Amino acid sequence: MTRHTLLESQLTNLGFKSIPVFYYGLTPGGHVEHAILNHEGMLSNAGALTVRTGQHTGRSPKDKYIVQTEGTEDIWWGKINQSMTPESYHYLYAAMLEHLGGQAIYIDDVSVGKDPGHRLGVRMISTQAWYGLFCQDLLIPAVDERGARFNPAVTILHAPNITIQPEKAGTHSSTFIVLNFKDLVILIGGTAYAGEIKKSIFSLMNFLMPKEQVLPMHCSANIGVAGDVALFFGLSGTGKTTLSSSSDRKLIGDDEHGWSKEGIFNFEGGCYAKTIRLSPEYEPLIWSAVHRFGALIENVVIDPKTRAIDFCSEEITENTRAAYPLHFIDNHYQPDTASHPTNVFYLSADASGVLPPIARLTQEQAIYYFLAGYTSKLAGTEINLGAQPQATFSTCFAAPFLPLHPMVYAAMLGERIQQHHTRIWLVNTGWSGGVYGIGKRIHLPYTRAMIKAALEGALDAVPFTREAFFSLEIPAECPGVPNELLNPQATWQDKTAYASQARQLIDKFIETMEPYRDKVPSEVFSSGPGAARSSQPGQ
Repeated sequence: MTRHTLLESQLTNLGFKSIPVFYYGLTPGGHVEHAILNHEGMLSNAGALTVRTGQHTGRSPKDKYIVQTEGTEDIWWGKINQSMTPESYHYLYAAMLEHLGGQAIYIDDVSVGKDPGHRLGVRMISTQAWYGLFCQDLLIPAVDERGARFNPAVTILHAPNITIQPEKAGTHSSTFIVLNFKDLVILIGGTAYAGEIKKSIFSLMNFLMPKEQVLPMHCSANIGVAGDVALFFGLSGTGKTTLSSSSDRKLIGDDEHGWSKEGIFNFEGGCYAKTIRLSPEYEPLIWSAVHRFGALIENVVIDPKTRAIDFCSEEITENTRAAYPLHFIDNHYQPDTASHPTNVFYLSADASGVLPPIARLTQEQAIYYFLAGYTSKLAGTEINLGAQPQATFSTCFAAPFLPLHPMVYAAMLGERIQQHHTRIWLVNTGWSGGVYGIGKRIHLPYTRAMIKAALEGALDAVPFTREAFFSLEIPAECPGVPNELLNPQATWQDKTAYASQARQLIDKFIETMEPYRDKVPSEVFSSGPGAARSSQPGQ
């Protein structure tokens, strides 16, 4: 059976009534060529393909659904995981087939999961060429599997310009992201934002991997010359990509990983970096990666004559993005798996300016702050998010992508950090000396210096003190960092204002963690900032 004969058979099995014109297995250059000819984007002066995604420049979490099928009994149903009836799914599936079958389509085979023991084949079918480049940049090219033998486990039907009737589909709007865990089918329609593809696949892995005793994690990872692995948890804009891309450590991956019995492995084969105010001085590896042919850049302002990119402009969105394969980073890690992590960093961009820039966590606090998942959500990551940062608690630093109850992931993490004696650090990549708009964002070189000190053991011999508000252990000094920066209260001129702001944040922690009171050991619950609330001045 020839490659195209098998593809036609597989398309028929998916339900296509007639075989549309299709382009299969294009190279990155082929995708770029088709995208230019289709007027989907333009090349920058450095050769990257630049595209715009129209109305949607971020994710649409209210338009994401999981189909109620056999095997979804353990889903963490609620506002995050909205259910969809099989009838609504079949309506949307038929609408997608009709839409895709009426025009030329692009078919790309890739894989997710670098560890061969936990790898899934993914087939992407879209109406536009640049999404094929996105998948090839971000995921793992199925080079050895492509051809007559490739039989994908996961199918994505992608139609950014489809029109549906929400009342018939049972959706909130004409935008929909639908996951069918039984058939391993993902439907994405009515949105052109490529991040929906990435996060839908991550949601699928978050459902499947725990069944294989793999902890799926929303984190970046790198490895030192001694083989020591570090993980960086955090939401968009907290610095996962920036802080893990370091010239003195090899990059394993920038956003999604699994922690198996053997160690750490990347789910992806590329990076999806936030590029607003991207700087060659502070982020040289990322800067170099996006300035070459084969990179894909979303929603940046580009001069139509010179083709120069303005990475500082927020004219389109603050959530500008770039996708590029991992091998665009010279200092990347090539083996399929790495060792178990020695250090884990929780990144929180605290817009209230009260968290310390670095703190050492106990094992109990590691579970507490993992479940809390605190940060300040930055503009542009989701639609309808304003210019001001908003305090958010995204459990496990990944709430929008967790199909199962958070305690499933927290229990797996606790077992692993205890077994492998992993050290956990809380790092504030946000503000100091005042709230957003008054204080200043912590200087990136200082954050890098603190992480370097933690990784190299330079903080081991430094005295730590427990600050009064959050019960966090903070170092008295750190190489390359002003001592006064390490204690957040000392950076505020108005100490009363600091205390007030800290108590407001503590109250939010207490409210967020209350549902877990009966689900975690008492020592975990009491390790949080709520335990110190009654002992603070004025309480």
